Amino acid sequence: MAELVTSDAISILLANPSPDSSSELPEIIVQILDLKQSGNRFMFTASDGKMKLRAILPSNQNSQVISGSIQNLGLIRIVDYTLNDIPNKSEKYLIVTKCESVSPALEMEIKTEVKSECPAMLLNPKQEGEIKSEVKSEAAGIILKPKKEMVSKSAAQILHEQHTNTAPTARMAMTRRVRPLVSLNPYQGNWTIKVRVTNKGNMRSYKNARGEGCVFNVELTDEDGTQIQATMFNEAARKFYDRFALGKVYYISKGTLKVANKQFKTVQNDYEMTLNENSEVEEAANEESFVPETKFNFVLIDQLGPFVNRSDLVDVIGVVQNVSSTMSIRRKSNDETISKRDITIADDTKKTVVVSLWSELATSVGQELLDNADKFPIVAIKSLRVGDFQGVSLSTISRSVVLINPDIPEANKLRCWYESEGKDAPMASIGSGASVAKNGMRSVYSDRISLAQITSNKSLGEDKPAFFSIRAHISSIRPDQTMWYRACTTCNKKATEAIGSGYWCEGCQKNVESTLRYILVARVSDASGEAYVSIFNNEAEEIVGCSANELDSLKSQEGEDNPYQMKLKQATWTPHLFRVSVSQNEYMNEKRQRITVRVVAPVDYAAESRILLEEISKMTASR
Repeated sequence: MAELVTSDAISILLANPSPDSSSELPEIIVQILDLKQSGNRFMFTASDGKMKLRAILPSNQNSQVISGSIQNLGLIRIVDYTLNDIPNKSEKYLIVTKCESVSPALEMEIKTEVKSECPAMLLNPKQEGEIKSEVKSEAAGIILKPKKEMVSKSAAQILHEQHTNTAPTARMAMTRRVRPLVSLNPYQGNWTIKVRVTNKGNMRSYKNARGEGCVFNVELTDEDGTQIQATMFNEAARKFYDRFALGKVYYISKGTLKVANKQFKTVQNDYEMTLNENSEVEEAANEESFVPETKFNFVLIDQLGPFVNRSDLVDVIGVVQNVSSTMSIRRKSNDETISKRDITIADDTKKTVVVSLWSELATSVGQELLDNADKFPIVAIKSLRVGDFQGVSLSTISRSVVLINPDIPEANKLRCWYESEGKDAPMASIGSGASVAKNGMRSVYSDRISLAQITSNKSLGEDKPAFFSIRAHISSIRPDQTMWYRACTTCNKKATEAIGSGYWCEGCQKNVESTLRYILVARVSDASGEAYVSIFNNEAEEIVGCSANELDSLKSQEGEDNPYQMKLKQATWTPHLFRVSVSQNEYMNEKRQRITVRVVAPVDYAAESRILLEEISKMTASR
């Protein structure tokens, strides 16, 4: 079986740690041993039967392992690679940036006897200058050349060669050694990357114990769709701020990498890049065809809850159910008017969510969706912020990307589901508790605490809203409070009486049809205490048992048994499961705790019994 692998493949790899694409290397086939997952990537040992080398398959190769194309004891052909030093050790490890499967798992490990009469097969780098002729392998007929002196080229050198070399463009492309972003790590020294600027931040000033300064960052994407955030401070920020232009392609070298701070990172990458004043950034000319692939990491709609009000951005895919007209929104910060359009999407979890498209996306992509709304297009959206409006909502930001009917497996699968059963299936909003699916019920059973635990901790929700679940009764609803407001039927914002007749919506900037929507305060109680909670329309309809319009008509009726007050009384002392958010509001220069109901659901007594039994078991086990 030895002939299945390249003879002395490991020696070839060690002799050429960073080969140019033009290097004359033989075909390199190795056997995979000890394949195992480590974090978000797979590690293995590469073997040629004589020698072994520790190796890593980057995350972009995971699909080949998961599909079974690459297997333990199988064979792969290494197409592109780089060798890195292991910190504090004399060893090296191999990063396989591109490979092809040659054979599935063999019956056993390939082993070859090392012949002592062929010592020339392992090249000594110190003797390279003395080697005048090619060394030939009798076993496999492979011709090994003396190791070439490897010169790592900076971005400036690459650009200089492009400008001075009169060879055709195709030949110049062969001489570039550009590394994919997925192969970079903090332990590498010289590297050059070719990336497009897909997002550029503003120049910001800061002040800390070490003094004042400025900083800005960019998001870079390579041809494979891998992204990384690059940050520049002070002199580097001033040097590169005008040089970086959104959408242009650059060669970058002499930067450093470190583990990304999860609190501030904006892209899916374990590392972040820092460029200093000595870093090199050169624009790549005539690179209009360099279009990075958009990579998605989709989150199902019914799994969006944990991302509410967090810094993490999410990608979603769904079938468009509804598209609103464009609205003009005035920002409070600078009084600027921007466009907004809401779309409602659904996926195969049978949940829907509202996505707000802002600025150009609202007028361009939003209009295209409106024109094709009757065809129920599929949209894939990258980089969305998750908010708590109406329970859970999504909003685009400046770097969001919206693709309509993309040609990707997830879109094809979703289309098949929608055509076969989805279009006739009942849908429920993820922010509504009116129809909670079995999987969705987990939200009202997770993070279960008592009311006393909320009211006794005045610091809850200081930095950002905190989410909990409670089981409680509605103990009272004051009938004399303002329980609803007149809302625009398009955007649900407040509508006021227009001059003459009808109602005017400030959000839509026109006369609109209106309806009443709940916005009430109720007192809830459990065994530990009581608290006042704010309840909005969907949740209030579930509690009261009728719409705000219907309750308004009851209020106008007179009699000893006022039907309006009777309806509110009937809503009390019924147990409910609540998912609530706790935040801090300032009123009259005093901070107050605000508890808002996000989801309401009826009590499932079987599930409650199981929870109690689990608690009893824990108490018994701890004794």
